[in-house]
Amino acid sequence: MMRNSLHSLFLFLKALTIVVIVQAQDQSGFISLDCGLPEKASYTEDTTGIYYISDSNFIDSGVSMNVSPEDKATHQKQLAYLRSFPDGSRNCYKIDVASLTKYLIRANFLYGNYDGLNQLPQFDLHLGANLWETVKLTNSSWSYSTEIIHTPSLDYVHICLVNTGKGIPFISALELRMLDNKTYDVQSSGSLASFLRFDLGSTTNLTYRYQDDVYDRLWDSVTLKQWKQLSSTLSNGELSQNHYKPPAVVMSTAATPANSSASLDLMWESNNVGEQYYVYMHFNEVQKLAANQTRSFNVTMNGKFWYGPLVPAYQSTTTIYSPSAETGATSYTISLFRTEKSSLPPIVNAIEIYLVKDFSQLETHQDDVAAITNIKDSYNVARNWQGDPCTPIAYMWEGLNCSFEGNSASRITSLDLSSSGLTGQISSYISKLTMLQYLDLSNNSLSGSIPYFLTQLRSLKFLNLENNNFTGLVPSELLDRSKKGSLSLSVGQNPNLCTFASSCNQHIETIEKKKNNVAIPVVASVAGVLVLLVISAAAIIFSVKKRKSQAAVNLHVKPKYPNEPPIKAKQRQYSYNELVRITNNFERLLGEGGFGKVYHGIIDDTEVAVKILFQTSEYVYQQFLAEASIVIICKNVSTLEQHFKPS
Repeated sequence: MMRNSLHSLFLFLKALTIVVIVQAQDQSGFISLDCGLPEKASYTEDTTGIYYISDSNFIDSGVSMNVSPEDKATHQKQLAYLRSFPDGSRNCYKIDVASLTKYLIRANFLYGNYDGLNQLPQFDLHLGANLWETVKLTNSSWSYSTEIIHTPSLDYVHICLVNTGKGIPFISALELRMLDNKTYDVQSSGSLASFLRFDLGSTTNLTYRYQDDVYDRLWDSVTLKQWKQLSSTLSNGELSQNHYKPPAVVMSTAATPANSSASLDLMWESNNVGEQYYVYMHFNEVQKLAANQTRSFNVTMNGKFWYGPLVPAYQSTTTIYSPSAETGATSYTISLFRTEKSSLPPIVNAIEIYLVKDFSQLETHQDDVAAITNIKDSYNVARNWQGDPCTPIAYMWEGLNCSFEGNSASRITSLDLSSSGLTGQISSYISKLTMLQYLDLSNNSLSGSIPYFLTQLRSLKFLNLENNNFTGLVPSELLDRSKKGSLSLSVGQNPNLCTFASSCNQHIETIEKKKNNVAIPVVASVAGVLVLLVISAAAIIFSVKKRKSQAAVNLHVKPKYPNEPPIKAKQRQYSYNELVRITNNFERLLGEGGFGKVYHGIIDDTEVAVKILFQTSEYVYQQFLAEASIVIICKNVSTLEQHFKPS
């Protein structure tokens, strides 16, 4: 019987040279990364025909290293380089995939004394927010691989190497293979970690993979003295396949009991009774039976009927598998017994056993991930922001805090980028963090106006924008929330920032000098209104036959004085923040009349002129209104500049 030797032999065979027969096959659905390979480099591996590329575009950290010359000479090319991670507790690959599609994901490791220390490290391997495996190497010159069948819920996967204080993590190669969604079903939220995969009928010590296996699974050969082997010549084209598509070279051989009247037994032991296993057994009749020959058998699991009777078909694959997870035992024995009507003993060609990994920890909400990733890219954040932002909690991104509620995806609720050397304007991607409660952007060099979208963050309770270079007005909605006590607002040490319009009057002279006489004017008057002169190209439609490119001045003004002249105008008021946006922070001065300056602006793709009244007497105000009522005939912006230029 096959007891502990089954799994230990499996681990030993992983170190043997992999031999394949090269055949032309499609590699669509393959992602093959040689970790540590120089940027932009690529190649086709000689023995497998697999095309590998550098991992440099899939990770932001790590150091490229080489294994020893001796190990390089005895292993396949994808194991010659590796990527080591001496810095950071968690370093992660982000790889784009097809969501809701099954993948076989394989991580490969060859230490090869790359660092000259001859000290084997131990570290954790995470898939997304969940622990995949603790990598424990046993020999410097033995390659080690671990596989998992996983269905990503998102359109990317994070594969992370985590430093647990027992040596520097590293990785040699990452391989992702798209599978048929009709295979390897799991009745839980878990994924299937490969426990063993054996070619049971082979008489060699070879391991088969692509191009024999279209899914590039690794099939290790194993034989036991209680068995004898049956074989035939069989090509992929001759074998009738099912969705699992085990390779023909594996299915061309089979194991059968050496004693034809005995059962064929396979056994493995579990680390604890709570472990869950899925078993897949593949059968093909390798002998063309005579008319008087039959092969029929039943299958039991730990003495209980599991499947049968099974009659393998000639040159045709039959796969039986666990309808639900096998669990609750410390050891498992699968036995194949010939039926009374069978003239031949049972056979089996190959077996796969998988251990269920509980991947119930959800990753961060995808909208939040997209937003914080764009914020990272916009500001070139110099932090070890890798992998999932919120999970696992122990590796949450620095400067973030998240909420975790029941079975829902975690959400980002706090973002602290204070003293991070940020420049430019406040990133619009912050508006996508819709559950944000705490935002600290203080002590940076941010500039421009405070964006209106911050008022739309309804959960925001704390906003610190101190010690930056913001200009213009603080949005009134933020000030109102601050006065009501629902928002803690800090905007100090921004010299050119105003908390209300009248306070900006004190800075006009200084600001104008800084902007080379292009003013950031204050819209304030005795009437306490904003006056906007709109030179609207759309208004020329009714007079276009008489004059080309005519434009009319439209005015909106909130009446203050009872005797002011009636003005036919568009009924639209503009806040100071809107004028800052319309004029691009009062960037272009068209000219200056007797009562105020005129700036170029754009409203809804229409060029406009914005005139600001600085003087405050009622006489000046009435004259300003009179001037605003004049219809100006012009051809283009240069005509406006001529009209408004200082006399």
